[in-house]
Amino acid sequence: MSPAGRVHQARDEPGGADARGWAAPMSRSAEIHRRTAETDVRLTLRLDGRGAGTRETGVGFLDHMLDLLTRHAHLDLELAVGGDLRTGAHHTVEDTGLALGQALDQALGDRGGIVRYGHAVVPMDEARASCALDLSGRPYLAFAATLPPGATGGFDHELLEEFLRALASTARLTLHLGVEEGTNAHHMIEAAFKALARALRAAVAIDPTEPGVPSTKGTLT
Repeated sequence: MSPAGRVHQARDEPGGADARGWAAPMSRSAEIHRRTAETDVRLTLRLDGRGAGTRETGVGFLDHMLDLLTRHAHLDLELAVGGDLRTGAHHTVEDTGLALGQALDQALGDRGGIVRYGHAVVPMDEARASCALDLSGRPYLAFAATLPPGATGGFDHELLEEFLRALASTARLTLHLGVEEGTNAHHMIEAAFKALARALRAAVAIDPTEPGVPSTKGTLT
């Protein structure tokens, strides 16, 4: 389990808010180009989708998980990542999470009119994962899983936590995710991505009864 609140600092500024905390109205879409000495990530995101687009990261299992994420979260995501995979998938996975988080933050803008909270419990054969999240404007990850050691499709199993930490950091969301049961790493990680997807789908949805930002503070930025 990660130490409480252990989230690294993003290397790029989030797209949804500037340094003063001001955020534009919600656009429900975003385009991100994140380039470093290690990776080059380009993506477009729509919050109101059906899983359209292609995901090409060079890491086959990550592509599969992102396909699941977008389909079950009802997102459209076009993603292309170039990276130095000779050193492993770590940089590609982390930077993909960072860029996707930026896109979510940008698409949500001031976060006015959204449900804000989401939760889901998803079984995958012998595996089960639960996710609760809050589009709070505060990055936080609480992760609990005991995954079998090894890699699947070029994806080291411990990279699940790295992806989630990166996503929480730049999306500025509070994320609690646990894999509670399972013996097959593929099933356990897939259940985690599906639980994240279903919780995210609920949280970004428009709440017709919410006239403004769903916070007593009046801001989620």
